[in-house]
Amino acid sequence: MTITVRRASEADAPEMSRVLIASITELCSADHHDDPTAIAAWTANKSVEGVLAMLAAPGSGLYVAERNGDVLAVGAIQGDTVGLNYVDPQHRRTGVSRALMAGLEDVLRDRGVAVARLKSTETAHDFYKALGWSDAGPAVRGRFVAAYPMRKALISR
Repeated sequence: MTITVRRASEADAPEMSRVLIASITELCSADHHDDPTAIAAWTANKSVEGVLAMLAAPGSGLYVAERNGDVLAVGAIQGDTVGLNYVDPQHRRTGVSRALMAGLEDVLRDRGVAVARLKSTETAHDFYKALGWSDAGPAVRGRFVAAYPMRKALISR
């Protein structure tokens, strides 16, 4: 059961939307504290139309992790930054998100990015640390939740 990481396409938008909304709603309670207003704000642009808009944006860097043709996780790269990493709640702790991150890091490495960045949720903070990411400053309050700036060296000097 191989996990494949690939560039997302318009045909993936419905499944990407489903994964994004389910992941935020079901897995990120430590961040949104099950507050319906916070969940609604965080997921507002994760509709099929919102995902299609993200895909159409110049420089779009959306990726999916799939197994047997099923989209199980959604990620994004913006410049030197991992912008999204969400996994289907039914596939949490099965290696899908780890495979997605490895794929995103490979893309960044191939682009010559020496040090990658991301902003972690409370939910994912320990996961990223386990993948070799380190804190790059104190948590900062974002639009919906606090974010932990993190970094990881991808290319040895």
